[in-house]
Amino acid sequence: MYYISPQVWAWKEGRVHTLKKTIDRMLVILPFEQAFYKKWNWDVDYVGHPLVEEVARRQSDPSLTYVIVKSQEPIVALLPGSRKQEIRQKLPVMLEVAKHFPECRFIIAQAPGLDDDFLDRFTAGYPNVERIKGATYGLLMKADAALVTSGTATLETALFGVPEVVCYKGNPISYQIAKRLVRVPFISLVNLIMEREVVRELIQDEMNINNLIGELRGLLYDHARRTRLSSDYAALKTLLAAGGKASETAADRIIGLASSN
Repeated sequence: MYYISPQVWAWKEGRVHTLKKTIDRMLVILPFEQAFYKKWNWDVDYVGHPLVEEVARRQSDPSLTYVIVKSQEPIVALLPGSRKQEIRQKLPVMLEVAKHFPECRFIIAQAPGLDDDFLDRFTAGYPNVERIKGATYGLLMKADAALVTSGTATLETALFGVPEVVCYKGNPISYQIAKRLVRVPFISLVNLIMEREVVRELIQDEMNINNLIGELRGLLYDHARRTRLSSDYAALKTLLAAGGKASETAADRIIGLASSN
């Protein structure tokens, strides 16, 4: 039994043949994966996404309430990723945006394994920028908006209900190669799951200061846009919870398969 499908729907679909030969049951956590595998005449089990449970559990954790002291200024979370290469590409652009919103507190979610000295070279000279280490969920509990590197963080941010802009900027050559290999309409899990653009994706050259300023202003101060996002996030959460409690359901299916044999 295989729990959490490899992303064959994004690239090298032909790998499905190997998966079907070697796996008795596939348990998937993204709703569109059921339809994808159906094209290959394979019925897989959708069990829901474990992040729904995890975020709900953390939201009820009183210790997270005090991670960030809420103030009158709007809080903008910066999630630049955990790898140094991606931080070098994206964080400087995110930080420049902070200069145009002096009324806001910008707080960087620093990955636990990232040393302080590395970030120091980027953050000097930005009086309204702070850092918090190893407490991303606590930050998202208080954030009013977020600039987020593509990946699982885009989904976590949405499940916490934070309006976000998805940011991606990589090596131009690597990006062009990936663009030819990966066949998906979006880079964020939020949009892939909803099968439409719910959150704005700024990719490569589009991830520039002017675009980020415009998007962030809309996320912070456009009431209609915030309301629409809130509704879309609720629909996203419903989709991801449709399979039940993911971990419990997956465990039941695994035990059931083992018992039947």
